[in-house]
Amino acid sequence: MPTIHDVARRAGVAPITVSRVITRRGYCSAQTRRKVESAIAELGYVPNRVASSLRSKRTSLLALVLTDITNPYFTQIARGVEDTASDSGYTVIYCNTDESLLEEQRYIQVLLQNRVAGVLLVPAAGETRSVELLQNNHTPVVVLDRGLTGARADLVLSDSLGGALQLVRLLIGLGHRRIALLNGPPGISTADDRLAGYHQALDEAGIPQEMRLVLHGGYTQESGCELARQALSHHPRPSALFAANNFIAIGALRHVQDAGLRVPADIALVGFDDLPDALITFPFLTVASQPAYEMGKRATELLLSRLSGDDESPPRQIVLPTELIIRQSSGQPLASS
Repeated sequence: MPTIHDVARRAGVAPITVSRVITRRGYCSAQTRRKVESAIAELGYVPNRVASSLRSKRTSLLALVLTDITNPYFTQIARGVEDTASDSGYTVIYCNTDESLLEEQRYIQVLLQNRVAGVLLVPAAGETRSVELLQNNHTPVVVLDRGLTGARADLVLSDSLGGALQLVRLLIGLGHRRIALLNGPPGISTADDRLAGYHQALDEAGIPQEMRLVLHGGYTQESGCELARQALSHHPRPSALFAANNFIAIGALRHVQDAGLRVPADIALVGFDDLPDALITFPFLTVASQPAYEMGKRATELLLSRLSGDDESPPRQIVLPTELIIRQSSGQPLASS
C-alpha cells in the first residue's frame, strides 16, 4: 500500500508538502498542488488516518456509484439497493459519475476517506483500478450491471446477450433483414454483449452482416438521436432499429419522428430497458426488460454478506434473465415476409 513518502517521491516534494495538500492547510502553489494530486491519483494513495484500521472503524454507510442517476433503469437499481440496505441498518449515499472514469476514481478516493463500509459500483469504463483500490484498502465492493474483465469481485448483472438475441430474433421473425444496432461504447460489457447477441441472431438466420449498420455512441438521448440519424442516412434504409438502452431508444424515436417517419408503420424500433409511461407515449416500446430492482437487491445482499464476515470465499457472479415485452413499436410482419 503506498505511503505519504511514496507520494512525495513521485511528486518530487517533501512529505510535509503532501500533508499540506491533503489537509488543505498551509501555503502550497497551484503547480505543486497539481503535481501532488497527480501523484496521489497515480499511486492510488489513501491518507493513513483513513486507511489504517478500516475494518474496525467502518461507518454504517454504503455507497452506490452510478454512471447516470437520471436514467430510470438506474433509479430502480438504487431503490433495490436502498430498501435492502435500510433493512439491515445501513444508509446509502449516491455518486453519479456521468460515465467518466476520472469522476469514478475521484469518488472512490472520497468514499475511502469517509470510511464507507462498502461500495456498489457500476463501472464507467472497462478498467479495474477502482475495484483494486477499494480492495487494497479492505473495503468490500460489488460490481453490478457491467462486467469487468480481470476484476476479482462479486458481480451482479443481467443477460445482455440473451436479451439482444431475443429482440433481434423477434425482428427477423417479423421479416426484417436490415436491422441497425444503435449501441453503447465499445469496451463496455453491456454494449459488447448486446453486439454479440445481435450478431448471433443474424448468423442463425443466415443474414449477411453489414458492419455499417452497427453504430456506437453513448448511452444518452442525444447519442440515440445522432445514431438514428446516421442509420437513416443509409440507402437502402434499415427497416428496423435496435437501441441498446432506453435513453438511446428515446433519442432514436425523436429523430425518427423529426424525420417525418412513423414507428412502427415506416420503421420498427426495439430497445433494452423498460421506460416509465411518463417518459414516452404511443407507440409503446418493445423491450428486453432488465430486473433492475432485483439487481440492486441481490448486489446489496452480496455486499452485506461480505460485511458480515464472508470475505474469504471466491468472487460470486449472479446473472439475471431479461424479459421480452412485445408492444406496438416492433410492428406487424412485413408484407414481403
